[in-house]
Amino acid sequence: MMYPFMTLNDDTEITHSEMKADGRVKVYIETPDERDGFHSAVCWLPGYEWEKIDGYSEAEIERFNQLVRNNAHLIIEFSQDGGVLSATTA
Repeated sequence: MMYPFMTLNDDTEITHSEMKADGRVKVYIETPDERDGFHSAVCWLPGYEWEKIDGYSEAEIERFNQLVRNNAHLIIEFSQDGGVLSATTA
């Protein structure tokens, strides 16, 4: 299951999975694009391992990497609590 985490001004959606049995959390980033449909990438926490990068430039991935690093503690916490929406209603 993927949980919503953040929507950026350019309609980029950032979602995350529940914490997996091995302690990892999948962060999925997707941006709509008129020409290509969507750009997307996956980052695995806590190792910040990027994969499946489609359509993003190196500069964009670096920007997302910094955003994920700045919010990793929250993403990891929410991944154990059923997402941000569950955490805010508890």
